[in-house]
Amino acid sequence: MLAEILFENGWVYTGNEAGPVQANLAVTDGRIIAVGSPQELEASVTPDTRRVDLDGQLVVPGFQDAHIHPIFAGVELLQCDLTGATTAEEAVSIVAGYAERNPDEAWILGAGWSMDSFPSGTPGRELLDAVVPDRPVYLVNRDHHGAWANTAAFAAAGISRDTPDPESGRLERDPDGTPAGTVHEGAMDLFNEVKPALPYNLAYQGLLASQELLLSQGITAWQDAWVPIPEGGHADNLTVYMDAARVGDLKVRVTACQWWDRTAGMSQLDTILERRDTVSESFDPLVLNANTVKVMVDGVAENFTAAMHHVYLDHHGHHTDNRGIEFFEPSELKEFVTAIDAAGMQLHFHALGDRAVTDALDALQAARDVNGTNDQRHHLAHLQMVRREDVPRFAELGAAANVQALWACHEEQLDTLTLPFLEPGAEDRHYPFGELAAAGARLVAGSDWPVSTADPIAAIHVAVNRRAAEEDLPPLGRQLQKLSLKQILDAYTQGSAWINHLNAQTGTLEPGKLADLAVLDTNLFDLPNKELHRAVVTQTWIGGECVYDRSTRGNRSARSAEVMQ
Repeated sequence: MLAEILFENGWVYTGNEAGPVQANLAVTDGRIIAVGSPQELEASVTPDTRRVDLDGQLVVPGFQDAHIHPIFAGVELLQCDLTGATTAEEAVSIVAGYAERNPDEAWILGAGWSMDSFPSGTPGRELLDAVVPDRPVYLVNRDHHGAWANTAAFAAAGISRDTPDPESGRLERDPDGTPAGTVHEGAMDLFNEVKPALPYNLAYQGLLASQELLLSQGITAWQDAWVPIPEGGHADNLTVYMDAARVGDLKVRVTACQWWDRTAGMSQLDTILERRDTVSESFDPLVLNANTVKVMVDGVAENFTAAMHHVYLDHHGHHTDNRGIEFFEPSELKEFVTAIDAAGMQLHFHALGDRAVTDALDALQAARDVNGTNDQRHHLAHLQMVRREDVPRFAELGAAANVQALWACHEEQLDTLTLPFLEPGAEDRHYPFGELAAAGARLVAGSDWPVSTADPIAAIHVAVNRRAAEEDLPPLGRQLQKLSLKQILDAYTQGSAWINHLNAQTGTLEPGKLADLAVLDTNLFDLPNKELHRAVVTQTWIGGECVYDRSTRGNRSARSAEVMQ
């Protein structure tokens, strides 16, 4: 077979060897036809072959993000974007500027503020009242488990000192019970009836904005971990994906993870299955599928809603009676997980606290007991804390560990808002990725963007070093929790391809597979571990088409493109 495209003069990491090899890679009709030496590929090269001179660069399989929120992230880029703020003053200034530039917006909506910019991680409404006193302001924090609102927003929603905390959330309050300004988890839903709905056009533009950034980071496929059944006039993100795919705007391969509404009960399963079937009848699964269900089992540790076996501590190190929030009773979780599994769908769990991990694994065990084994490829994401006795259960149940490796390092939010309030020794049990891998768990990788950057290179650096780039803090946890470069690179490529049911066609670079690949400016395997973050994506190819080329983007690297956030 003759080569239409030849990548030459560089390194190729196929995923099937211990490291990269000096080789050429030939592509025809969007698929890899050969990987080998120039001499081995000589017969396939013609005068019409397009030659891509790698000049010593490294070709790797395209990165696949197994837990990401691209449409919502893109929308937030286009609204009041607080991700660049590093202090409370900067956040307030950004809100003031946005409000001034957008005088006709009835609500100021946005996201991206960091809890560590505010005392106890909970900003007050008076900060927003000072700059926007006349319109409601509602701003989701960076981890999307809490929001910051001004007095006008609380008034519009009818929330007062007499409003009780919902079972699934909590309001921060002044001494007299008046809402102080920050709400957590299910308390965010108290604004749903009055906040403006997400319009279709904004959702569509958000998808395109995100896709541009993610392609610059070498991402060729993703699993969108939050695609809800639309309510209250909000755009249907599944329709956004389908429309983008129909007209050719969708370049990446997408698994749309349908949201399990914790208030809707079993009746929603019929609608979820109907939406899955609508997609499968209209699209090649290599383009778009919706055969996954996202289940949020618990919250997050920094606001004390992650479900833990051990109680949280107070500011004096004393035991409280709080073990976090389980969004489902274990018996209920087992019931609907078994039904979803029986319907042939994949389960994607948010399980951050160790009690949530136990509950999710117990539910998968219950499903297996009823339905038997299958190839649904269920996975648990985040895994901040995992009990030792639960570590081997991943391999036993065939459940993958979906790791957000960028978080596995010391940083201010973890060190000031989380670790001081957890049981002694919790630091050693944090994000136990190496321990899970050693016990035979399959690793897949994602970013949870916009909670944190989607850049796979940044996450790879932390997974190997357990410390952030250019940071002199000690590594997080024990040495055994570190991953090798090959382990995390494989998790971000063939591991996530497997979880997305794309591994037969993508995830490694070998003859017959689709030419989904990323080109890095340097051979990662030649870099010292502490320098891994310096690698930059220079090209991204999907199905043999170059969908991103750094040289044509004003020399903008994947890292500098992050300013869009």
